[in-house]
Amino acid sequence: MKKIRLLSVILAFLLLAYLAGMVLFFNPRQDDLCKDLSITLQESKNTHFISKATLIAALKQAGLYPVGRRMNEINTDKIETELLRNEILERVDAYKTPSGILRIDVKQKTPIMRVIGPDNNFYIDSQGSLMPTSWRYAVHVPVASGYVRKELAITELYEFALFLQENEFWNNQIEQIYIHPNREVELTPRVGDHLILLGTFDNFREKLNNLQLFYDQAIPKIGWGKYSIINLKFKNQIVCTKK
Repeated sequence: MKKIRLLSVILAFLLLAYLAGMVLFFNPRQDDLCKDLSITLQESKNTHFISKATLIAALKQAGLYPVGRRMNEINTDKIETELLRNEILERVDAYKTPSGILRIDVKQKTPIMRVIGPDNNFYIDSQGSLMPTSWRYAVHVPVASGYVRKELAITELYEFALFLQENEFWNNQIEQIYIHPNREVELTPRVGDHLILLGTFDNFREKLNNLQLFYDQAIPKIGWGKYSIINLKFKNQIVCTKK
């Protein structure tokens, strides 16, 4: 009789343990849930194109908003892929913390030139890719207009934009770039009432070095207002047109 009672107690204990385990399995502890979402935007003075609210809205729309979900059900790879669909972003790193917080570090692209072309407007970024303009923020960078196609933008124009970014004198002097259908380039300077005919982008560094020497040696003697056009198309020559 005692053995039967002992067996009943053991079976009852096992049943209670099973039921408790099932409750814990289907009702996760609060510690297992994502408590908060922390987003860090790595910004410079030229990158204010996107807000945290925009990123949160994108996650909600894609069904990837993490707060309140079990941590082991949150797919950080999917979150990174979804946010990188935004062409303004350069890098996204999503990771979980032991305290139940999902952290997302976001780096935005850095524009170095704005293009106003016949088809659309966009920026060229520091890595040579294209990024859309934004209604939230406009960047003070050199502007290229005219017949600018994508192929030219990510090759020769990108190289020229990098040159301007790295050269303090020409970055301050060149105000606007105009591209003709034959890919010949006109430059509008900030100082001097003249137009610079660069020709194509071929050997543009040599051409601008020659022009800088002309500025240093000739302009102090003749002044900025004598010429309407300075032509750099010809190798090792500067041809000027008087007003």
